[in-house]
Amino acid sequence: MIYLSVFGAAFLAATILPGYSEVAVVGAVLAGASPWTLWLVASIGNTLGAVLNAVLGLLLPRDRVTRLLRLTPAQFAKAESWFQKYGQWSLLLAWAPIGGDALTVIAGILRVRWLPFVVLVFAGKAARYAVVIWLATRGAAG
Repeated sequence: MIYLSVFGAAFLAATILPGYSEVAVVGAVLAGASPWTLWLVASIGNTLGAVLNAVLGLLLPRDRVTRLLRLTPAQFAKAESWFQKYGQWSLLLAWAPIGGDALTVIAGILRVRWLPFVVLVFAGKAARYAVVIWLATRGAAG
């Protein structure tokens, strides 16, 4: 049940709903859950949430997507600027609390191919969860 909760928190944190999955991940570490399983479950859940954002960007008009994701024009413009400057490599920053969700929406709007999208988004999000879990296990051991 703890892994399902972490998956859900990670998925929702990457979508239109506000939330921070790090709290669930750290709580699960402190409860004794397997760090490797947590890393995998959180990384997959958060990546799938980003896929949902890209699908919204693909299917919905831009103004509706930005309202739905509660992005300010400045947040959207910043993410779009990053995307234009660095291309699909900017998706490595999809984990960022400010602008990360917008990057995944913009990827959908710009019709980024799915394989690079999933690989880059997963890599960035997995790296973040690795750091969060590492810090949590260090804190739990100390």
